Amino acid sequence: MLGRARWIHGPVTDLALAFCWVPFALLAHALEPHTASLRHLVGAVFLLSFFHQPLTLALVYGDREQYAARARLYRWAPLVAFVAIVVGLNVSLALVAVVAGLWNAEHTLMQRYGLTRIYGRKAGDDNGRFEKAMIVAGLSFALVWVAAFVDLPRLVERVGTGGTNARGIAVLHSFAPVARWLVVPMAFVVVATVVRWWRAERAFGERANPAKHAYLAATAALLVLVMVDPIAGFAGYVAGHALEYLVIVHRSLRGRSVSGDRSAVARAASGPGRRVALYGTYTAAVVGFGFVSWNVLDGRLYGFAILFFGALHILYDGFVWKLRRPQLAASLGAVPAVGAVRARSAEIAVGT
Repeated sequence: MLGRARWIHGPVTDLALAFCWVPFALLAHALEPHTASLRHLVGAVFLLSFFHQPLTLALVYGDREQYAARARLYRWAPLVAFVAIVVGLNVSLALVAVVAGLWNAEHTLMQRYGLTRIYGRKAGDDNGRFEKAMIVAGLSFALVWVAAFVDLPRLVERVGTGGTNARGIAVLHSFAPVARWLVVPMAFVVVATVVRWWRAERAFGERANPAKHAYLAATAALLVLVMVDPIAGFAGYVAGHALEYLVIVHRSLRGRSVSGDRSAVARAASGPGRRVALYGTYTAAVVGFGFVSWNVLDGRLYGFAILFFGALHILYDGFVWKLRRPQLAASLGAVPAVGAVRARSAEIAVGT
């Protein structure tokens, strides 16, 4: 079946990327009886998550064309984010935690949706609306399930993410009675969206991309794990997202430098040697900041940086990774196969 697949990198790399969350989940599950070790792992996962966030700013402010497209937004967004976070932290720490957590969960899943669409575009399908509905329904059901049946305050106490996160979790836990009423209706929604998507894939016939199905299966397994073992699922969900993003950025920069892109960020990454130097400098800067800021103001500077860069990362990603931009689509290999394009054009011509 996978012999007909249209991969982004290749079968081995793509499958490794689809399931890159598994080692983190297994390690977290193994460490659950050992509180101190588990907390160290969670801290490392948060650091990995923080590591990928500032990359988006480089893709915006290091690309003159990208910046010019929304110059006013990119000029004022950092100031607005800074003020909003300061006000939010002084008004309601719990509200900031809830908004940040839910926004990040949605953003993480939308990245997986974006990769799903790359696989779909390579086959020439247009089932994105069905896939988005199915993925969002799956995440919503997983969150409702966790809110309904998991002792969230105890979970937070075990992993050691106190402070703001603990307040946010307490707010979510207060909705447990409502969540229990939503479990059954949400289950029907998930089934309905899966059935509708599967019918669309079957209608596409042999041209459907099995590589996309494998990636969606990995996504479904991750959401099920979040429901069955929230700690392991959380570790896999957050770490997998960061690793995927790093690979996406690398693939895009390499593709853009090869195509002759003259933006500052593409020039800095042109050639293997320059990319190694660029990645090394970036790694040293982010890790250095993390270790230095960890003990500043009892860790509040590090926490603020996560919120600040995280907000800009999520906001900017919605503009940076638009696959309808031909240059970006080409750099990620999100170009429909010739045969798929011809077949789809024929369908349109006969009105199917």
